Amino acid sequence: MPQILDEIEECVPALRRYARALTHNPDLADDLVQDCLERAIRKRALWRPSGSVRSWMFRILLNVYRNDLRRRRRAPDLPLDTLQTDPPSLDTQSGRLALAETAQAMQALPVEQREVLLLVAVEEMSYAEAAEVLAIPLGTLMSRLGRARATLRRMTETGAPRLRSVK
Repeated sequence: MPQILDEIEECVPALRRYARALTHNPDLADDLVQDCLERAIRKRALWRPSGSVRSWMFRILLNVYRNDLRRRRRAPDLPLDTLQTDPPSLDTQSGRLALAETAQAMQALPVEQREVLLLVAVEEMSYAEAAEVLAIPLGTLMSRLGRARATLRRMTETGAPRLRSVK
C-alpha cells in the first residue's frame, strides 16, 4: 500500500494544474484536489493494478468536479473576491489579454470538449489515457478534441478586418 501512496503523491502537481484549468479559481482548485486526494486515500483498496494510478486519480478528480458542478447549480454562490488589487502593467497587458481571451473561450466550450482539451493539451495525456479517464471510446475522444480545437480556433481568431480592393 505505501507504493500507491507514493504514486498518488506524484500525481498532485498535475492534478492541481488540471483543477485550476477546470475551475479558474485557485482556492476552488485546491479544495478540489484536496477532496480528490482524500477520496483516493480513503478508497485506495478499490484501486486495481490493471490501470495506472494517474488515470485513476484524474477520474476521481473529474468525478468530484462534476459532483461539485451539480451541487452549485442547485445552490449557486457568489464569489466575494472578484476584484483585482493591481492593474496589469502595459508590457504584459497584451499577453494577459490573449490568455484571458483563450481562457474565456475555453470556458465557453461545451463541458465534454473542455474536459478532453484540458486532458490532452494541458496535461499532455495520451489519447488512450484521456479516454480511460473520461470513460469514453477513443474515437469519441478524438472527435471531441477535433471539435474543441476548431471551436477554440474560431473563437480566438484575431485577424484584422479585410478590406475589399476597389477596381
